This record gives sequence, structure tokens and C-alpha cells, in this order.
Amino acid sequence: MPEKSIQEPTFLILTALAAGPQHGYGIITDVLEISGGRVRLRAGTLYAALDRLQGEQLIESDREEVVDGRARRYYRLTAEGGSRLATEVERLRRNAETAATRLRRLPSLRPSLDGAS
Repeated sequence: MPEKSIQEPTFLILTALAAGPQHGYGIITDVLEISGGRVRLRAGTLYAALDRLQGEQLIESDREEVVDGRARRYYRLTAEGGSRLATEVERLRRNAETAATRLRRLPSLRPSLDGAS
């Protein structure tokens, strides 16, 4: 049975961590940038997702640092997390290609899909 697709916030968190270990605020700002400002994770939402992703062994703690007297935990993608992200990227790519191919068959949409303005 194929794996269930992952929700966009999870996809974006894994994508952020694919660049290397990050702490919570770094993930929040990276997700905002990756999504073009569409996805704004709140701290509570992020940390609940990080706990879930650790439970699923898709991410793990990398290290802790003390900055201005506060502990800052860094997270990293596991090999399993990287594999899961790659699977999702391929699924999304195939779906997007199929949609684009079908839309090109519609005369009214052909110029915008072929890169013309």
C-alpha cells in the first residue's frame, strides 16, 4: 500500500531541515520563506509537529546550545525522514506533471503553461 501523502506544513518542516540542522525559530522563518509567506507556523504548532516527527523517526535532536541563557534545541532530518521527503517530492512532481499535461490540452490555458505571458 502506498504511503499516505504528508500535509503541507510537515512537508515544509522536512524541507527546511533538508538544508541542515535548525532550531525552532529557524524552522519557522525558513518555512515562511519556502512557502512564499503563505505558511506561518506558530511555536505551539511547530513543537507539536516536531514531537510527532521525532516519534515517527523522521527527525531527531541534533544538539542543544545555550543562547542568552536559554536552551536552543536543534533538529535534523534522519535518513528515514530524507527518504520520506524524497518520496513525497516524487509524488508531487508526478501529480504536477500530469495536471500540466492535461491543462496544455485546453486551448485557453496553453500559452500560460508554455511560459508565454
